[in-house]
Parts: sequence; C-alpha cells; structure tokens
Amino acid sequence: DAAVHALLAAGGAGVEAVGAAFPAALMTEGGKTSIDRKTLGQIVFGDAAEKKKLEDILHPMVRAAGDAFVAAMHEQGHDLVVLDIPLLFETGGEKRVDVTLCVTAPPDVQRARVLARDGMTAERFARILAGQMPDAEKRRRADYVVTTDKGHDAMRRQLTDIVAKIRAES
Repeated sequence: DAAVHALLAAGGAGVEAVGAAFPAALMTEGGKTSIDRKTLGQIVFGDAAEKKKLEDILHPMVRAAGDAFVAAMHEQGHDLVVLDIPLLFETGGEKRVDVTLCVTAPPDVQRARVLARDGMTAERFARILAGQMPDAEKRRRADYVVTTDKGHDAMRRQLTDIVAKIRAES
C-alpha cells in the first residue's frame, strides 16, 4: 500500500500514466498534480475491466519498487527482508519470494478494524473483499500464518518463532 501511495502522490512515478487512463481521478493542489485515491477507488472497485487496467499500470511499478528495496537491503547486509504485499497471491507474487506469511484476524475483528478507518464504509469494504482472494485460501497457501487477534505480545512471539525457523532453514 505504501508503494502505491507514493506512486500516486504528487511527483509520484504513477501519476502521469494513471491520470491518462483515469483523468477523473486527477487532482491538483498547490500546483502539484496527484491521483485522488478515493475517486480512483470509486472508478475501479466493482468494475473488473477498470480494475485490470489500473493493475496493469501499477503492478509493474510496485514490483520494481519492491525489487529496488530488496536490492538495497541486501546491499546493506540484511539477511532477511520483509515485503508487505496486500495482493501477493492474487498477483502471483509468491513466485518471487522465498517465504510467504499471511497476517490474519477473524472476520469480525478484521471488519471492525477496517470500518474504523477514515472514509471506510461497509459497502466499500464489501467491494474490496470481493476483489480479493478469500482469507482461508491465503492462509492455505502461505508458508506461515500469524494471527493478530490475541494482542501485540502474542503476535510478536509468533513472528519471533517464524523468523527463527526461517533462519534455521536457510
């Protein structure tokens, strides 16, 4: 999500291409042009063709940003690099990484967390979910699963155990 936000912000590498494909989503403030993500979301969510058009523009840019990040981390000597990729399995991204991890919460917890975000509605949340792989399938495909409904300490213990296993196997 952070990579997409940067691509669509003023000066972002995706503004020109996304703006050309979705001119209604262009906005200019203080002489700087960016993409209004809310307007863009209204255009693409629920319209498979428009969503695909957007993904065809953004996904290569997001992959390039991820590749650059991984290369920089390895160059700095890091032996483990974590990428947060919301649509990892939907885009085939699992083929480009060594290990996958699914972070999950029960549906009622997920719903409450998402609906607490600014500007989120139940209808928009339903559209977003409809465009994603079911959580059960993501958990099935992942090498590791972390649950987030038992508090930060429990989640931290899960992550510590997973990192130890990954390092032991490599």
